[in-house]
Amino acid sequence: MKSFRVIIVALLVSIMPLQAKIRLPKLISDGMVLQRDANVNVWGWADANEVVTVSIEGKSYKTKADAAGNWKVVLKKHQAGGPYDMVITASNSIEIKNIVFGDVWLCSGQSNMELPMRRVKPLYEVEIATANNPFIRTFIVPQKYNFKKAEPDYLTGSWQEVNPQTIQNFSAVAYFFAADLYAKYKIPIGIINASLGGSPAEAWMSEEALKSFPDYLQEAYKWRNDQLIKSTDSADMQLSNRWYAEANSKDAGHAFPHWSASVLDDSDWQTMEVPGYWSDKYPKIKNGVVWFRREFNVSKTDTDKQAFLNLGRIVDADSVFINGKCVGNVTYQYPPRWYNVPAGVLLEGRNVITVRVVSNAGRGGFVLDKPYELTVGATKIDLKGNWKLKQGCEMPVLPGQTFIRWKPMGLYNAMIAPLNNYTKAGIVWYQGEANTSKPDEYTKLLSAMLADWRKKFNQQNLPFLLAQLPNFMEAKPEPTESNWAKLRVAQLNMLSVKNTGVAVTIDAGEWNDIHPLNKKTVGVRLAKLADKMHYGVKINAAAPRVKSARIVNNTIEISFDRAGNCLITKDGQTPQEFAIAGADGKFMWAKAEISGNKVIVSCNKVLKPIKVRYAWADNPSKANLTDVDGNFVSPFQCIVGKKQVL
Repeated sequence: MKSFRVIIVALLVSIMPLQAKIRLPKLISDGMVLQRDANVNVWGWADANEVVTVSIEGKSYKTKADAAGNWKVVLKKHQAGGPYDMVITASNSIEIKNIVFGDVWLCSGQSNMELPMRRVKPLYEVEIATANNPFIRTFIVPQKYNFKKAEPDYLTGSWQEVNPQTIQNFSAVAYFFAADLYAKYKIPIGIINASLGGSPAEAWMSEEALKSFPDYLQEAYKWRNDQLIKSTDSADMQLSNRWYAEANSKDAGHAFPHWSASVLDDSDWQTMEVPGYWSDKYPKIKNGVVWFRREFNVSKTDTDKQAFLNLGRIVDADSVFINGKCVGNVTYQYPPRWYNVPAGVLLEGRNVITVRVVSNAGRGGFVLDKPYELTVGATKIDLKGNWKLKQGCEMPVLPGQTFIRWKPMGLYNAMIAPLNNYTKAGIVWYQGEANTSKPDEYTKLLSAMLADWRKKFNQQNLPFLLAQLPNFMEAKPEPTESNWAKLRVAQLNMLSVKNTGVAVTIDAGEWNDIHPLNKKTVGVRLAKLADKMHYGVKINAAAPRVKSARIVNNTIEISFDRAGNCLITKDGQTPQEFAIAGADGKFMWAKAEISGNKVIVSCNKVLKPIKVRYAWADNPSKANLTDVDGNFVSPFQCIVGKKQVL
């Protein structure tokens, strides 16, 4: 009988629900930065109706989990400082260590916000090597999408203090933003990095925010179909795999002797100057695989050293060989080609470098105005000039991928929603490249996104700092239309929304790289906006804006909204990149002169001007109008007699 009772008890225990342990979101963890001088949420999950106690700095906060197990406490305002420990107790106890109070900034956008410090290392080797600050920390949000629901938490993630190792993955823009603020205020800075390369603004918008954009909302609903996602991903993968498999099988360079061999009869190969694109000289060489070879000499003293190979950027993919040994490869066009060459690969005297280039989407080759060199100790070997080339195989253009991760709403649900409860100092936004095809809707999109974020965060006046698009693509000899200019104006128009700031960066780009290295300038200019908007410093953090324009004796007189002698040029020369047009709408380059807070613009080819533009180009390479505080004037277009910038 006794044994029977034991069995019954055991069975009852086995079917009773196990007592759940309290669980915390990934953000509430060791090393976290909590917002100073603000009521701060600490939340998590427990058993239904379970009592939860949060203790920090001698203060305790009690609450009870609701019927679904959700709980939250609100910590009272705390000044900057730390580190502190926190203990959270219910059926179990969790200790969170090394907490600091400071300023928490959400940094979001696409690739230029995501771009890590390791990608800009050649420009900032000293900054990386000396980075060691336990009061600058980052939480990198895992990249994920969800079209069905807003997720409550992240699958992974942890807070990291900045040091020479961790800084490698730190967003470059965010790091320089944080470093500038910490240097000035000595307040801990926490960066939550929620960004994804190529993402459009609508991907970061919630279902509620997208209700004003029915086309985007329907597109988001479409991708709630798991089978559609699976089949689309599968089809994209199969198409790509088949293309590359065919290219590899057809590539004559893989025959014997392999075209990477140091000894090879290449007498029938053609020549081409590198950098450049093969279609410019050899239009008959099509898309597919093209091999490049050249010789270079190395001295005896350098043969036992490790070398660094910089091959600029290559469109689209490449594999690089030196003396028949593979030293690296990159599978898509955007990253810089930086390859470490192990000691022993280089030979005394003659050496051969071979590059197998795969062009899958059009114009293949070596990007202009990039370095192409091999560094061995103190020796730099210039690799620009004539190379031999031969096509390994011709291929059709590879159709583009679907990029489901960029579809509307998906990134908001998986990457923004989990941090809704986390109190912040502000938002730093660097995005727009993916929306340049539809610039006219961007202000409305971004305004809706920001209003929704502020609502979801329960911070209606949260500062929003926006990095305007930098200069990019080839400069044009004549005035032309530009979606990039229109997008910059759309970004500038965000200033009509309360508590926003725009950092103009038209001098911080590279014509040949959508990912310019100069991230420090962008970060520092964003920090300057924070100086004024969050830290209350009385400075001119942005350049004057156009107030009005009028015709004066066949000239256009542009007045700016700041009084006095506020305008100068960065180089001391006359203002550049101004153009005017008459009733025919044809813009012509114009002469411009500064007069106090005005710019007088004229062109002897346009006697009755009615429109004026400044820096209206993808790459306004000569734009030089600033204020006396060094703030660049934003690109603009206006019509005489109208106040608004178009």
